[in-house]
Amino acid sequence: MSGPLSGVRVVEMMGLGPTPHSCMMLADLGADVVQIRRPGGSTAPDGVADADAGMWRGRRVVEADLKNADDISLVRELIGAADVLVEGYRPGVMERLGLGPDDLLAVAPQLIYARMTGWGQSGSYAAAAGHDINYLAVTGLLDAMGPADRPPLPPLSLVADFGGGSMFLVVGVLAALHERQTSSRGQVIDVAMTDGAGVLGALQWSWKAAGRWVDRAEGNLLDGSAPFYTTYACADGGYMAVGALEDVFWQRLIDTLEVDDPPDRWDRARWSELTQTLAARFASRTRAEWETVFGSVDACVTPVLDFDEAAKHPYAVQRESYVEVEGMTQPAPAPRFSRSVSGTPQAATNTDVTAVLDEWQPPAGGRR
Repeated sequence: MSGPLSGVRVVEMMGLGPTPHSCMMLADLGADVVQIRRPGGSTAPDGVADADAGMWRGRRVVEADLKNADDISLVRELIGAADVLVEGYRPGVMERLGLGPDDLLAVAPQLIYARMTGWGQSGSYAAAAGHDINYLAVTGLLDAMGPADRPPLPPLSLVADFGGGSMFLVVGVLAALHERQTSSRGQVIDVAMTDGAGVLGALQWSWKAAGRWVDRAEGNLLDGSAPFYTTYACADGGYMAVGALEDVFWQRLIDTLEVDDPPDRWDRARWSELTQTLAARFASRTRAEWETVFGSVDACVTPVLDFDEAAKHPYAVQRESYVEVEGMTQPAPAPRFSRSVSGTPQAATNTDVTAVLDEWQPPAGGRR
């Protein structure tokens, strides 16, 4: 393994969505991640088997039947030799398996026990089911998303599941690893997607406190309502994204579009009129034509690409932003380091728990 987390041992209790994503990040950074998977693989909510396989890269996979006492005993031993445990079950599940924090930290006091759920380990929703859209709904963020004349739209599963969940779990693990260097002790990390999503919304909360955030019916900055921060359809059905927030970019935009004497762009009452004007301009040419036009104009205007186009775009090719893993196109590891460079991701490989235990056994005299 290569990368800044080389030498860090992680046990992942297999789950869906943000749990494998966080462990993918840790593996990309060089951690030795071993995924505990129930026999037979996994099935996504839509019935597609191994639908999350693209996020399993970079780790070894061990099958274990958590209804079998012998298998649980082996898993407990493996966790005891690890630096980090990541689990995404509902509160109480790991405790019923005898793998709760009290059980494990008693025998492995340096273990960092990372728990990820939508609602957190406490509170009236703790035991309830939910998904990204539900977590966003109770944070106020979902209500803020989308133009004023449409219902709120969930942003895929990017904000709560992955932004508020997996990314905050990775941050928590890194912080706990740093703290352990001083204390020599592990701890439990309670990662709630609602908590993380709330932190991601710090800018909007700040704007609200400053009186800059208005009721969604009036439209807000960054939600697609503003004519200078939205997308426009082109003649061929493609779209261009406009992010001309600053005056210099706005001036270049309207100059390029040949919009004469536009109304005050900060007057919300004129947003609809101004949007229609810009929409008519963009609808007059194809996306490729506009991409060529704005290719030489620094105005924060870019084409809206689909996944296949994104992977083939010259910028992505120059940056080597995507990799192939067993014929599957995937985002390359990020961020990038000058010295401890992350290796090229490899597909998950199956192994036996005893083989990992033999490798992970602490040296004579105790835990490494």
